[in-house]
This record gives sequence, structure tokens and C-alpha cells, in this order.
Amino acid sequence: MNLSSPAPEPAPSALPPLVPGTLYLVATPIGNLEDITLRALRVLRDCTVVAAEDTRRTGQLLTHFGLHKPLLSFFKFNEARRSVELVERLSRGDIVALVSDAGSPGISDPGQRLVAAVVAAGLRVEPIPGPCALIAGLIASGLLTDEFHFVGFLPVKSGQRARRLSELAAIAGTLVLYESPYRIEKLVSELAELLPNRRVVLARELTKKFEEWLRGTPAEIAANLQARPRKGEFVVMVEGRETT
Repeated sequence: MNLSSPAPEPAPSALPPLVPGTLYLVATPIGNLEDITLRALRVLRDCTVVAAEDTRRTGQLLTHFGLHKPLLSFFKFNEARRSVELVERLSRGDIVALVSDAGSPGISDPGQRLVAAVVAAGLRVEPIPGPCALIAGLIASGLLTDEFHFVGFLPVKSGQRARRLSELAAIAGTLVLYESPYRIEKLVSELAELLPNRRVVLARELTKKFEEWLRGTPAEIAANLQARPRKGEFVVMVEGRETT
């Protein structure tokens, strides 16, 4: 067998068609548009409708790739109502592509409730894997990846945050959190008080032009942030509890 020549790409007509009555969960770029997958583009091209967290943002993404599809808003405050509507559309044989603003639907973004409703209705769900900020941050963090615990965003209220962080301190695996630029200094200060000796990694603007990584103890990172505040959302990785 000649391994030097790659196998030819299948012709578009040879690709299996999308399945009617299926909810496709389509991961979209978290920054760099080159991270879109060929499969994601095909689903967005051939679906009946795209359910989007922000129709304006998704419209720009579709336009960039020369795609034109009906868009339906699907966000935190209409997720329950839209889920009923989308289950009805799937029952009629529509093909629905669900996308969030960036990354994989359902990961700290709307989607979980819809997936549960579709499964409960006995309908089909198919993931279209691709970009995910927590995975991108974790694999390049330098911390352990064989066991990790994803938290998403912490509660905003101080008392709830403190209780949640205390619970998380006992976990052995690497902790992965999301945090906004408005609360990142507060989070690092909380970590400095609760987990002063743990290694922490902050990933900012992943896959974008100004991607940045900060590594060190919570106190070291706090000093860095105070010297030069950063914008953009953060993926925060915290070293897990030592096990004997």
C-alpha cells in the first residue's frame, strides 16, 4: 500500500444526507474562523433552520462562509418556549442545527434543556464536534488532564461563590472555570485566600490574535492582573487537590 498519497476526498454526492427530524448540535469557532469543520459547514448548509443564541452573530458567521439559512433565536430567556416549538418542528421532519455564540452548544450556553426535550420525545440528536473553550484551555494548561471537573461560571453573589469554591477545593482533578473580565480579579483573589499554593492557569482570548496565557500561584497572577488589567473572557484552570 502506498501511504504517501492521501485518500481522495469523497465527492459531495457521496456524503450521507442529513437525517430528517434530527437536532444537530453544531460547534462553531470560539475566535479563529479557520476552526470551523467541514462537517459543520455541511450541516449549516443543508439544515432546514438554524437555532442561534444570537441571530445577528450567527448571521455574520453564515455570511462569511457564503451560507444563507432561516435563523431562529434560541437563548436563555426563551429556551423553554423555543424547545417546545423545535420539538414540534423536528416531529414534522425538519432538520434543526443548534449553535451558540461560540463553541459547543450546551456548555455554559443554551442547549441542554432542548436536548433533554428532544430525547424525551424519542427524536434524534447528533453532535457535530468542534471548538470548545474548556478543552482548548485544558489541553494547553500544563495541568493534569486525565481527571478534570468543569464548573462553568461561578455564582455572582459572594456568599454563594465562597461556598462553591470551598466545595471545589476538595476535588482531586483539575478545575476548569469560565470567568468574565469584570470578575476575574475577584476570582483570583478568592483563590489566593482559599488555595494559595495551587498552580493556576488563565487563558484569555483563545484562538484569537491576542491569545494570552498567565501561569503561576494565585498571588502571582493577581499581581500581574493588577499591573495590567485584561479584557475578554477567561478560561481558568486550577490544580487539583493532592492525593496520597
